[in-house]
Amino acid sequence: MQNIIYSKLYNDERETMTTLKNQLMSKNGWNTVQLAREMLTHFEGDRIETVGWYAEKLGTGRGTVQAALKFLQTAGAIRLESRGHLGTTIQSLNYKQLWEIADLGAVTAVMPLPYSKRYEGLATGLYKAFETADIPFSLAFMRGANKRMEAVRLGRYHFTVISKLAAEAEANSASGFRIIHQFSAGSYVGNHVVIFRDGHDAAIRDGMRVALDSSSLDQYLLTRSECAGKEVTYVETSYAQILSKLKNNEIDAAIWNEDEIREKNLDFKVAPLQNATALGIRSDDTTAVIVVSEENSKFEAILKRFVDFQATEAIQKKVIRGELTPVY
Repeated sequence: MQNIIYSKLYNDERETMTTLKNQLMSKNGWNTVQLAREMLTHFEGDRIETVGWYAEKLGTGRGTVQAALKFLQTAGAIRLESRGHLGTTIQSLNYKQLWEIADLGAVTAVMPLPYSKRYEGLATGLYKAFETADIPFSLAFMRGANKRMEAVRLGRYHFTVISKLAAEAEANSASGFRIIHQFSAGSYVGNHVVIFRDGHDAAIRDGMRVALDSSSLDQYLLTRSECAGKEVTYVETSYAQILSKLKNNEIDAAIWNEDEIREKNLDFKVAPLQNATALGIRSDDTTAVIVVSEENSKFEAILKRFVDFQATEAIQKKVIRGELTPVY
């Protein structure tokens, strides 16, 4: 009997959502979707704008806005209270229902390949944050900040995780991206060092063949800074091929993530960065940031409203310390 009741409730809910989606396919559906997205940025007790304000913003009539607001209330997504000259306030919000009506689907993101505990921790933290917010979430992995930002620009992902160094380098070129959250120093990588083929080397010197990965803004900027003033030959090398090229005597040195060296016990001579410029940008290079397209301002507001990025970083630290098994 209990199973029959659960089945009926499930079928009733599915039928209700099907009816709502059919209504959203009508000519006024687009305005309802936009208003639902607007409401997602609000809290209970907030005063909403006037019908005229929404009509002007959406480029539609007042009647269309009133119908959309009525739809949201009938669907149980919001409950409004009119207070005369004091305006209309939100008495309650059903964020899950609003998310459905807003037709946002799953939030998609892309970050570096999880080859270190730091990246595994960040991936785990992001999944947990969206799970807590009850928002569908999908995370992809891609090497190279340039490629990840291009994917966001093309609309394949809502946001990407890159270093603050890479984000600010892109911002200086007026690329149309915006940082919406900055984690603490050490959230992206622990540190970058110089890795050498010859165990007797301790610094970049004239005549060296140095790996340069142009698709990785961090590696590119740090390498050019560390080699400034030196007569070196740059060898275009994918970050994933650096170790093999060192072993095969194709390059003499490269900038490398110290996390991977420590976690994998790699047997290479390493030395700290020495160039003043490279040292100056090192903090930004270790800091992870969330970046969105400037055209996606509504999504930015929704993301900030729902996702606890401080909790994300707390989970990352637990994974790094070995207190939590990574899940992503």
